[in-house]
Amino acid sequence: MDQQKIGKFIAECRKKHGLTQMQLAEKLNITDRAVSKWENGRSLPDSSIMLELCSLLGITVNDLLSGEVVSLIDYNKESENNLLEMVKQKEEADKRLLFTEIIVGLLSSIILFSLVFTASFADMQDWLRLVIILIGMMIFSVGIAVAIRIEQKAGYYKCQNCGHAYVPSYKSVLFAMHVNRTRYMKCPECHKRTWQKKVLTK
Repeated sequence: MDQQKIGKFIAECRKKHGLTQMQLAEKLNITDRAVSKWENGRSLPDSSIMLELCSLLGITVNDLLSGEVVSLIDYNKESENNLLEMVKQKEEADKRLLFTEIIVGLLSSIILFSLVFTASFADMQDWLRLVIILIGMMIFSVGIAVAIRIEQKAGYYKCQNCGHAYVPSYKSVLFAMHVNRTRYMKCPECHKRTWQKKVLTK
């Protein structure tokens, strides 16, 4: 998808309907800054307001993602291309998220071990030693909680029994036995517990 083309198309449709950026933003309950970012090609409208935006501009979602009004002849082809592009963008975003998860986990671990090492070998009072260890444990706990949230949201878990790919609840991921990104969980489709691998596509 060409964000610059989509942005220009949004601006054209907005002006055609006699709306300012502020008026369009008010109708969507967002800031005019967000509308400006769309029109400058710096971001795309969030999926949660895409339908409402298209309704206000008198276009279809397919038109919006194509950056132009799509003719009936090309409609199916453009729909397919837009869907494939959205899937590709989600996969890339999920890859970045999973890389972020690794960084968060490593940094949390390094901070914990550094503080524990300092508290164990540096000359200090016992109460200060305890405080430093507790701070390290708190930072580690928050970091791991964030890392697990990222892992839960990015991509899918695939059931080894029925092949169903899904996004589990945070609680399921948090309390599941795991080896790296493979977790022992109950599939919502076949209701069997299996070792489920993290995958980026369904």
